[in-house]
Amino acid sequence: MPTAIVTGASRGIGRGISLMLAEKGYKIIAAATREPDAVEEYISELKNRSPESFYVSCDISKPECRARLLDEAEKSGGFDILINNAGAAPLVREDLLDMSEESLDRLLSINLKGTFLLSQAAAKALIKRESDARKMIINITSISADTASINRGEYCISKAGLSMVTKLFADRLAPHGINVYELRPGIIETDMTAIVKDKYTAMIEGGLLPIKRMGKPEDIAKAVYALTEGYFTYTTGSVMNIDGGFTLSRL
Repeated sequence: MPTAIVTGASRGIGRGISLMLAEKGYKIIAAATREPDAVEEYISELKNRSPESFYVSCDISKPECRARLLDEAEKSGGFDILINNAGAAPLVREDLLDMSEESLDRLLSINLKGTFLLSQAAAKALIKRESDARKMIINITSISADTASINRGEYCISKAGLSMVTKLFADRLAPHGINVYELRPGIIETDMTAIVKDKYTAMIEGGLLPIKRMGKPEDIAKAVYALTEGYFTYTTGSVMNIDGGFTLSRL
């Protein structure tokens, strides 16, 4: 059975991805910052779908946590797929000119630096891995990778950086048969967007999106599943927008 590490797995998009892949027969190594006793319901649901799956409490911004996650993965038989979903939003949305250095450091540490360094270590393990399963890295970024939001510039910067990380690893790992992809979710209904749901709902009703609804975590999970099943093997470094048509040019 193929094995996938999913970061940020216990809620939102990560929860949707991990549970769908578990349902489809994948072994999931789920990672998130919260301690296991705080996510008992999620772990129970995950293991009901895929009994060999397990949970690791891991803050990817910390080197010791990244090392422990990969060590636990290797001890359990290794992994074939890394899904970099973990990410953070600004604690306070501030105008670009007022963004604090602390907020910038926090988001770059989690969204960009931590993800890059985890991918770097994971790539070395994937190159050495002897397995018939498809090997790949999938980065969950955001439409904010190329759409400016001046009240959360640090988030946009971190996602734009992660987009380049995708291209770099795609180029470096292609000779080893490891594909790398970027998924850009649009406005997805999660706890991260809950505080601005009314704003986004009004914008969508006003014509922001051709598909007039917020996305669901399952929308992203379906795209991830299509990649992991090997339906897009003749592409790497590619960007897939899962955004309700947000990026569609319209008159």
